[in-house]
Amino acid sequence: MVVTDVLVPLLNANEPEARLVGIHVVDGQPVNVGDILFSLETTKATADIVSPASGFVRLQASKEDNVSVGDLLAVITEIQDELIIRESENRKQKNIDSLRITQPALNLASQFGVNLDSLTTDQLVTESMIREMVKELHEELPESLVVEPEKSILIYGGGGHAKSVIDMVKSIGFYNIVGIIDDNIPAQTNIMGIPVLGTRNILTKLREKGVEKAANGVGGILDIKIRIKLFELLESEGFSLPKLIHPRATVETSAMVCEGVQVFANAYIGSETILQQRCMVNTSAVVSHDCVIGAYSHIAPGAMLAGHVQVGEGSLVGMGVTTAIGIKIGNNVRIGNGAIIYSDIPAKTIIPSGTIWAGKGKSQA
Repeated sequence: MVVTDVLVPLLNANEPEARLVGIHVVDGQPVNVGDILFSLETTKATADIVSPASGFVRLQASKEDNVSVGDLLAVITEIQDELIIRESENRKQKNIDSLRITQPALNLASQFGVNLDSLTTDQLVTESMIREMVKELHEELPESLVVEPEKSILIYGGGGHAKSVIDMVKSIGFYNIVGIIDDNIPAQTNIMGIPVLGTRNILTKLREKGVEKAANGVGGILDIKIRIKLFELLESEGFSLPKLIHPRATVETSAMVCEGVQVFANAYIGSETILQQRCMVNTSAVVSHDCVIGAYSHIAPGAMLAGHVQVGEGSLVGMGVTTAIGIKIGNNVRIGNGAIIYSDIPAKTIIPSGTIWAGKGKSQA
């Protein structure tokens, strides 16, 4: 039996997500090598996906889906009867919550009782990764760790955004950073003077030790779903997520800032604006009066939102984006850097960088 996968390719080295804007075949249709099957769109490019083989196509995705590199769009088989077999096999390879895991890795995870919810969703999970995780289950906290329940805070992540969070926490001056959790950086590494304590597998021990607060140090600029998953992980482990506002940010007294929000240096939050839980307003961004920024959304550095702008949940407003007054931006929207927004944006829309957006079908570069 010959079965060929049609996967989401990497269209842009800095952007693993795309939107499926066109499906040019129907389920079960015979296709030839080179036939156009799908059209994908990112903030910087649009591309057609062609069939890598001749045979019968079985669709695994729907139009308007947001997809990531490596996601399965379809399978091509020599005969139609093989399609149902392949679909069943594929379900064994992928968890329904977007986890991509090989069958040997899944078997090993089951053998050792590894919680699938604790696994990364931004890459294929292999057997060797599970074996490494089993080793990490025996991680121990340093005996010298001192915890003050009211002031101790944990930083999740050791990359660039985490460094910005560390500096912000230090500038605030109230919290004591007990350490960093990172799934890819070896324990005992020091980042800006803060030790890496281990991977996510040590979170339970930190809670038992008395650490109650955490800050998400993963920016999610390339894939905001990763950031959301980490918030959910920290919450499931019992950590609270205090709002963090840099002393050099300006937040008007009538504005409302909810739990888990991060507001970075030189940002401005206008009168009666609402920053809903876990959203982020980055360096030097302007969010004018009467705006509402939805949960988990990210207003990137230098963005300028006029008054009465509404941003839905899980959306990204890129660097240097400007909007007209009263614009409504839907859930899970991605606006590329430097775009100018004159009209409302429907949910799940991807606006390419530098676009002048005047409504669907009316944008221009």
